[in-house]
Amino acid sequence: MLVSERMSHPVISIAPDLPIMEALNLIKRERIRRTPVVEHGKLVGIVSEKDLLHATPSEATTLSVWELNYLLSKIQVKDVMTKKVITVAADTPIEEAARLMADNKIGGLPVMRDGKVVGIITETDLFKIFLEMLGARQKAVRISMLMSNQAGEIAKLSQAIFQRGGNIIALGTFAGEDPSNSLVTVKVAGPSLEELRATVEPLALRLTDIRVC
Repeated sequence: MLVSERMSHPVISIAPDLPIMEALNLIKRERIRRTPVVEHGKLVGIVSEKDLLHATPSEATTLSVWELNYLLSKIQVKDVMTKKVITVAADTPIEEAARLMADNKIGGLPVMRDGKVVGIITETDLFKIFLEMLGARQKAVRISMLMSNQAGEIAKLSQAIFQRGGNIIALGTFAGEDPSNSLVTVKVAGPSLEELRATVEPLALRLTDIRVC
């Protein structure tokens, strides 16, 4: 899966000379948390709702309404935006985009193609993918087990489920207790919980959880 398949597009962008209150109103109206800043077709920054809110006075200010409005009218997006923007190409694998966001503690990345912003990939997009990977919207038997990292273990698991008459809706592997094992989560439709317990338990180092959800 590539970033281009899951990014939000067309992207909503703003100009660097836009007053911050107008930018904040746009972000709230469009229900987004961040937007690229583009000037003459070129990406020059990115600004988040948090950046804009931090630039506005607190409720404890002693300034009058007229003074506030004057000061806010002078602050533009370019004054509060992040100028050093981390981006990804449209053909970047989705997991690489996720790694960049996690490592840099950021919630979104502008997506580039031929020097132009063509979309944005955000943590919300990644959460949706995570839901799909684990079959969160389909009711079935969810099994988590610790399995050896030896070659062929997942093949044995899927074959055993198939022979029981089960249909694997989702399957994911995650870091285990040490490099020799992995935590495997699989969601299966068809057989009962007890039938599946009997099927998979002999293949696991330890069955950590099994439930219908």
